[in-house]
Amino acid sequence: MAPPLESPSHPPPSSVEPAPLRPPTAILVVDDHDLLRLGVRALVQAQAASSGTGIEVFEAGNVADALVLHEAHGASIGLVLLDLALPDTHGLSGLTEFRSRFPSARIVVLSGTGNASLAQGALALGASAFLPKSADLKEVVGFIRACGLLDAESTEISSPAMPKALGGYAESAHASAWQELTPRQTQVLQWVLEGKANKEIAQLANLSEGTVKNHVSTILLLFGVRSRAQLISSLR
Repeated sequence: MAPPLESPSHPPPSSVEPAPLRPPTAILVVDDHDLLRLGVRALVQAQAASSGTGIEVFEAGNVADALVLHEAHGASIGLVLLDLALPDTHGLSGLTEFRSRFPSARIVVLSGTGNASLAQGALALGASAFLPKSADLKEVVGFIRACGLLDAESTEISSPAMPKALGGYAESAHASAWQELTPRQTQVLQWVLEGKANKEIAQLANLSEGTVKNHVSTILLLFGVRSRAQLISSLR
């Protein structure tokens, strides 16, 4: 007689709970000026040491290197300080590329100009804040602290208030224009700011030149300018 079939044994459910997500412990500074990166690193690490917080500072001199660093260390990076004027960027292209690759990254834009339209454009593209480089570096550190990265007891990043460096940018005449742009128009605008002609844009976007011309005309109308030259001048 065949032995009775044994019911399959099932291992007891695991009692091990998944490890909680660790809060970010690093920032990424993307700027091609060694002194600025050094200044941010020194201030951040000095503040971290005084509060007993461990914080790592990653550095990159261009967007390409920054993307590689974020790919490797993104889980620990809680804030990206991104300069707009980098060797491999033009206008807002660095921010656009970063947001495309890492849409959940918290990015604070650094700029050598306090242009209100540029600031509003950066915010419209998803930047958490826009800080002119003319601002005191302590304001940058203050924003990092507001994100929870310098608070030893913080377990998550809160939504910091807009820093004072933003001033009256929200009142910019171009604020509504940025908000009304479609994703396609935003991309066309970026190419216009890079100096590309309608034919080049049509090839890049796989559109007809007529469609590109219509997009450009709409963009000019939204920003209240009459020519591409005036548009580029007002947004730089």
